[in-house]
Amino acid sequence: MINPHPGLPELEYLKPSSLEEASKFLADHAGEARPFSGGTDSFVRLRDGVWKTSTLVDVKHLDGTNELSFNPNKGLTIGAAVTMNKVASNADVLKHYPNLAEAARSVASYQLRNRATIVGNICNASPAGDTIGTCMILDGVLNVHGVSGFYSVPLSNFFLGPGKTVLKPGDIVISITLPIPPKGMVGTYKKLGRNTIGDLSIVGVAVLGYPTHETKSGFRFRIALASVAPTPYESFKAEAVLSENPITADSIAEAAQAAMDSVTPIDDVRGSARYRKFMVRNLTREAITETWKKISK
Repeated sequence: MINPHPGLPELEYLKPSSLEEASKFLADHAGEARPFSGGTDSFVRLRDGVWKTSTLVDVKHLDGTNELSFNPNKGLTIGAAVTMNKVASNADVLKHYPNLAEAARSVASYQLRNRATIVGNICNASPAGDTIGTCMILDGVLNVHGVSGFYSVPLSNFFLGPGKTVLKPGDIVISITLPIPPKGMVGTYKKLGRNTIGDLSIVGVAVLGYPTHETKSGFRFRIALASVAPTPYESFKAEAVLSENPITADSIAEAAQAAMDSVTPIDDVRGSARYRKFMVRNLTREAITETWKKISK
């Protein structure tokens, strides 16, 4: 039961000197210790008694966690401690990944984004995570350090369920790498909340598109949906409609309907399942239309 009189519990704080020390401690204290960076989700869950953590392990100073760099051959690397505001205002992000900047700016308030991080949003594994869908359709790869050393995991294989990921005790996500985007790529992120600023998504739709010779339509679209499935969800059926047919108002509407038909959202205090399904259709149509207008310029 969630504590009706919330308050932060007493916590131990550990600032390890290396990734090896941090991973070993987290593995040795599985279920008791958690990695800590921005803390915007951690402190809420601790306050409300959802987490029974006794120790926070500060990882935001460790090697690679503060990197924000763009390599024209490899792409963009965002360290786990890099805040959303830094990402959203970075010149390379704005030039090459403007849809990611847009998604980051949609999260909560400016003040919170001075603490919140892209990697934290991902590791929280909420189906409503605003930056997750965009990172998925940009083919993001997480760089992880565990007790056995470094390894990588594609974001598409990272989520197991609400709040659940493939990470094992001792694993620390150091950064996420986004490859060079396809030539001519544009995109957008559409979010529905109960208010304009600061709310969790009732529905979120991330879309990107670019010209290609590999589809019948001559264009490829990627469509990711938030808050409508147990994990962030890519609508392959909607994407197929736009790959196999000329891009028109009718095919865009058909793709939006396919996105709606492919999701099974839940009822909760923020919106009914029926409402969410219809808003998937409406927001997907808006997002595809906006993206298509950008491509067609």
